[in-house]
Amino acid sequence: MAKDLTNSPVDRQNILNNPYAVTEIQKATHLTSIQFEGAERLTKEQITAFFEVDARTIERYLEKYGDELGRNGYEVLRGNRLKSFKKEVEVQFVPDIHVGSKTTQLGIFDFRAFLNIAMLLTESERARLLRQTILDIVIDAINQRSGGGTKYINHRDEDFLLSWFQEEDYRKEFTDALRDYVAMGNFKYPMYTDKIYVSIFRGNAKEYRKILRLHAKDKVRDTLYSEILDLVAAYEYGFAKVLEEAFKKEGRKLTAWQVDKLFHEFEAQPHWKPLIERARNKMASRDLAFRDALHLQLKEYITPLQANEFERFLGEKSKELVDRLEDAKEVFKRLKDR
Repeated sequence: MAKDLTNSPVDRQNILNNPYAVTEIQKATHLTSIQFEGAERLTKEQITAFFEVDARTIERYLEKYGDELGRNGYEVLRGNRLKSFKKEVEVQFVPDIHVGSKTTQLGIFDFRAFLNIAMLLTESERARLLRQTILDIVIDAINQRSGGGTKYINHRDEDFLLSWFQEEDYRKEFTDALRDYVAMGNFKYPMYTDKIYVSIFRGNAKEYRKILRLHAKDKVRDTLYSEILDLVAAYEYGFAKVLEEAFKKEGRKLTAWQVDKLFHEFEAQPHWKPLIERARNKMASRDLAFRDALHLQLKEYITPLQANEFERFLGEKSKELVDRLEDAKEVFKRLKDR
């Protein structure tokens, strides 16, 4: 999916919050900067020179996007911190940085703020080229950290395996309840599975498969994040118990009309609302950042991922499923024997 970083604050922030991508971009740019307070810094003068624009252009962007740039590392030095910065300029002898002795305040950019302004500038050809480089590096960084593909990046989460295993048990409770308590043919299994998906995702399994570009042999549940699996399991187990109670009350199998009415009442329970909203946010935001997959029906739930999310799925603690299976053998054995 083509991204226009100049028009997408979520895409910009996802890149800036991804420490692995930022590190790789930093290696590729080779900027002349000054080390100040443990980070690379550039002055507004350097920014204008690099992007070949005038100072008024940068000022205009600082005025329009000041809050965003400030969150991502732009700041104005004054007083003692400005004095310290001037001393570092002299000590490090960086030829491209000129700070007058009478300067009383100075705007500086760290590397993330430099990338931020590059993703905003439309007047600069250098900024346009850098944006393309940024997107290429981000894709490469995520693929490299995830082992070459992101379809099953959810498997790298340390919480995934237990959620996946437990959901299988609750899934069986659900399908057994449909078998024993509902007077319908076999189409009832995909039909009520889709009702759960629509309730949570606003889309059925077929639509979800299309968004994630899944192949025929790919299982939808194998791509779900642990929080989503937990919510699906809660739906399945909870509705299985609703069907069981209704069956006992009626003394016979339930009709499709009765089951539909029961499900409508079940999904309308107020305790689902915060859980569903959290699940929609996690799925839509992560899929956009990691899988480049846009859930249009959940667009209002998309937010930038925080750095800890990138660490969770791309960091040193994340593991491939095969490694987790080996680690979890004893846990599985205990769960199976319970």
